[in-house]
Amino acid sequence: MPLLCIDIGNTHTHYGVVNPDGSVREQGVVVTTFLDDPQEGLPARLNALFRAPSQIEGIAFCSVVPVLNRRLRDVLAAATTLPVFQLTHECQLGVAITYPKPAEIGQDRLANAAAAHALGGSPAIVIDSGTAVTFDIITQKGGYEGGIIAPGLELTRRYLHERTAQLPLLDDSLEIKGMIGKSTSEAMRIGTVVGFPGLIQALLDGVLAELTGRGEKPPHIFITGGNAAFLQSRLRQPVSMVPDLTLIGLAAARRLNTI
Repeated sequence: MPLLCIDIGNTHTHYGVVNPDGSVREQGVVVTTFLDDPQEGLPARLNALFRAPSQIEGIAFCSVVPVLNRRLRDVLAAATTLPVFQLTHECQLGVAITYPKPAEIGQDRLANAAAAHALGGSPAIVIDSGTAVTFDIITQKGGYEGGIIAPGLELTRRYLHERTAQLPLLDDSLEIKGMIGKSTSEAMRIGTVVGFPGLIQALLDGVLAELTGRGEKPPHIFITGGNAAFLQSRLRQPVSMVPDLTLIGLAAARRLNTI
């Protein structure tokens, strides 16, 4: 039966109904700070969703903003009596966790690991490009071993503006005309549009080299998050872009933990 899955992120909260075949429908996004706002947040969206005959059997969520967990549960309790599952490091992912301090792993990263294993097996690398860019590495020998955290594209641009006196805040454009900027904003755009994928490529090359040196098979590489399409076309290695990877992983983990 379908599951409603919710991913509370630092900036945005994504949700969608995940079908048993892994397809996702009824996707939506709200600004996380407005999570429980009656008009701008989840309440109105959920009321509309549960009025439809969607046959949802349960709810699964993950959160990187712990202070909002209680507020989400209150929103859900007002909308439905369906059982609610929260993904934590104590849950089954389909792979072992050998990370030294599992409680420190972001719940969205756990969901991504569960999805990667369900979709492609091990070894696997997940690159999630959001406010921060995270790498999660799943190996045949160690399961979920850990990963990398780097600043995301928009965070980098915003930081340049906020921490300097004269650098402007860039718009969302990712187009550049060449490699020599003729204005401050053009120079910043080149630095971020070209430099950001270069950072991710360097990190990916390092991970792949280490896995090869340890005798691991070539991993399946998944990419998700807001800048996934931008990165996919700029990385040397073939990658699978799965926009709803975290939601798919939530559904996979929930089913593993309710068998």
